[in-house]
This record gives sequence, C-alpha cells and structure tokens, in this order.
Amino acid sequence: MKKLSLVFVAVSIGIIAWSQKGIPMIGQTAPSFTANTTNGKLEFPEDFGKNWKILFSHPKDFTPVCTSEILGLAAMQDEFKDLGISIAIISVDDVATHAQWKQSLEDMLEKNGGSGKIDYPFIDDANAVISYKYGMLHSWDNITRDVRGVFIIDPDNVIQTINFYPNNIGRNLQEIKRAVIALQTSKEQNVLTPVNWEKGDDVLMPYIPYTEEEYKNSPELQKQYYKAGMNMYFKRGEGKQ
Repeated sequence: MKKLSLVFVAVSIGIIAWSQKGIPMIGQTAPSFTANTTNGKLEFPEDFGKNWKILFSHPKDFTPVCTSEILGLAAMQDEFKDLGISIAIISVDDVATHAQWKQSLEDMLEKNGGSGKIDYPFIDDANAVISYKYGMLHSWDNITRDVRGVFIIDPDNVIQTINFYPNNIGRNLQEIKRAVIALQTSKEQNVLTPVNWEKGDDVLMPYIPYTEEEYKNSPELQKQYYKAGMNMYFKRGEGKQ
C-alpha cells in the first residue's frame, strides 16, 4: 500500500510538472527535434532550410474539426509553397495512425476532384516529448492531447507568432496565410503593418523617412508617404493584389 501511495505521488508530481511546462516565446529560437513522420525522418526546423515554417498541432487524428483543417491545408498547400512556407503537422498519435488518417484524407480529396496528395509531413509524437517542448499540452484542457497550436517560424528559425485555439474551434487558414505575408512584408521592407492589413495596403513606417522640408519640396515623397496623425507615418501600398 505504501509503495502504491508513493507511485501515486510521483505520478501526480510528474503530471503537475508536465502541465506547467512553459511555452517558447516570440523572438526565441524554435526548439529543435528529430522525429519520424509520414514523409520519413525529420530534423525540425533545420530540414526546412531558409523557408518560413508553420508547425500545426491538433488534438487527435480522425476527429472532425482536425479533418476539416487538414483538408483545408491540403487545398491551400500550393499557395503556402508559393510563399516559401513549409508546413508540419503534429499530434500525440503515432506515425502508423497518421499514415492511415492521411490515406483516408487523400481518398476524400480525390473523390472530390482534388489532387489526392498531401505533401506536408505528419509528425509522430506518441511520447509527447515534442508537444511538451512547445508547451502544447495544457492542464486546463487535456494533458494527453495537444491544443490547436500554430507556431509561425521565420527563415532564421526564430518564432514570430504563437496562437492557441480550443479543441472545439477550427482555425482560420486565410488569417494564418495573411499573418505570414505581413511578417514577410515587414521583414523585407522594414515596415509595420496596421490593423486589418492585407497585402497591397498602406504600411506604417517605424521612423520618419524624411524631414518636413524634404517632404514639402518633393512631389515624389508626397506620392509615396503621408502622415495620419498621432505620429503615424504611412507608405502607400500597391493596392489589393
């Protein structure tokens, strides 16, 4: 009886420690891991090179919300590729279960006139080690299943955005795509993106790019930039794409 009590205490302490694992923060290097996937062995994020990376977690294979999300990702996978984005899917299911689910999803795509092929890997995390590293097991929800997490990681393997969703709510893939485009625009042009920004919209300048005198005497600057009060300086975009 005493041994059972000690085991119970040890397991309880382990669960508490597990559930309190921190989430890697924006600006930190994405935790590396090696795992088996439906596409073979993966060294993440290194194997994706200088691409942008998105790590999607989901609670369980074969569940309805997850199925809708993976089918949505499959429909958009060429759009993500064109933006230089590599995607990886993870849950605490093993690779054999992933392979069965992936096959059923590809059959659904083919029956509905799609390509019938999902290119991105499904990561085996049956021991939950990777999920633990990324803080995707939440004590308020279910520590045996991942929450719906989205980590957007830049070409230097730095985490740029983190989003978590409850298990009953599907993610908005268009917003995830928009966020990557905004991050790419900000990085490439050294600008900020204002509220509800879409590709082609005006962008905010992080500093005043001219003197008042230069602006007053330059029709070209007046075409490119304008002030909107409250120290907000905008650069005109190229219009909706």
